[in-house]
Amino acid sequence: MAELNAGPNALLALVRDQRQGVTRGMPSLCSAHPFVLRTAFEQARERNEPVLVESTSNQVNQDGGYTGLRPADFVEFVGRAADEAGLRRGRVILGGDHLGPYPWRSLPARAALERACEMVRAYVRAGYAKIHLDASQACADDPAALPEALVAERTAVLAVAAEAARDGLASEPPVYVIGTEVPPPGGQQDGHVAGPAVTRPGDAARSLALTRDAFARHGLQRAWERVLALVVQPGVEFGDDAVHRYRREAAAGLRVLAESDDGLLYEAHSTDYQDARALRGLVVDHFAWLKVGPELTFAFRESVFALETIERELLGERASVTLSGVRGALAAAMLDDPRHWSGFYTGDAAALRLSRAFSLSDRARYYWTRPAVAAAVSRLFANLEGRRLPAGLVSQYLPHASEAAHDAAATTLASLHVRRVLDRFARACSEEPAGSSGGQGVPLR
Repeated sequence: MAELNAGPNALLALVRDQRQGVTRGMPSLCSAHPFVLRTAFEQARERNEPVLVESTSNQVNQDGGYTGLRPADFVEFVGRAADEAGLRRGRVILGGDHLGPYPWRSLPARAALERACEMVRAYVRAGYAKIHLDASQACADDPAALPEALVAERTAVLAVAAEAARDGLASEPPVYVIGTEVPPPGGQQDGHVAGPAVTRPGDAARSLALTRDAFARHGLQRAWERVLALVVQPGVEFGDDAVHRYRREAAAGLRVLAESDDGLLYEAHSTDYQDARALRGLVVDHFAWLKVGPELTFAFRESVFALETIERELLGERASVTLSGVRGALAAAMLDDPRHWSGFYTGDAAALRLSRAFSLSDRARYYWTRPAVAAAVSRLFANLEGRRLPAGLVSQYLPHASEAAHDAAATTLASLHVRRVLDRFARACSEEPAGSSGGQGVPLR
């Protein structure tokens, strides 16, 4: 599986292009949903472009994470999805997101950091090309707010573990992302009206300097040359029922810092649901990596709910057909095991029901692989397979997909709906010389 570690050179080339005035970027797909991955890989094959897929420390770690997958398992899982899509495995770049003590934060700091180092080593040995080192989480014996110097020191300790894991590996060394000022994974848990505060350039510069000094103390000067990006907060966020759009003027100081001699490119987290103009503005302002995850499974959920309605309209009066009942199966699974949504949604029973089904945070994404839900989805596609779906019915419930493909199969319609999200990110990240429209002329959705 080392062939999946073809990514460091592609990532470094993106940095060089940005520095030379070619404002292109790269979407970072934070999803383990098989349908989403296959759709993304089909797009990459058609466009002849690499595709970056990331897993988080909670999702994939040496203990299995909530997916039950260790880093090497996830590499193979992604590789099989690429095979199914006809994409050469070498076109897939794998990234590790928020790799640090977070999964073990209930332990004392020394023990949690040891577990985090073990995880980082497992990621590097499995062939991940891009490593986001995140040591910002306070552990059991830490103060609530960690001093910046301590975060930088722990980041360097994680980097030591990553560099040591390279021994004996023939693949290119990994590249790094540092910094932690990001929203909670999956978006805000409430409806903050004002939105998140943009990182102050001085704070970003100080974090960068502290981490550079910590790397130097640990003899990591060569590794520092492979630090590509700093994670900052550009004012981009989404929550249960709100999206905070990128405002270029609010982040102008960060752009100036990135263009300085000591600056790095940036990585933007939680860019889900940003429109095309906002995404293009981020890329032009040197946010070279745009992370998206929940919006992709949200689009899959939209397509499945729409297809279930089409199924009911088309086949509901046929006694010989057992309807899929996807929405009911999903609702039952979420009620049976509320741990993935109960701390994120609030309100009375009616509000919770709506959030479980339609929230932009898309906590439903954790339940698609449950056996009863997966079986219902399979039955839905089987019920519709080989049937002509009336154009008016498809137009009613999946109008954008119907415009793209006449007489398409149900699975194709679902894929086209997810592709709308992928295509928006791909357009925003495409090459455009500096000094051009800067995204002002990019087509909106």
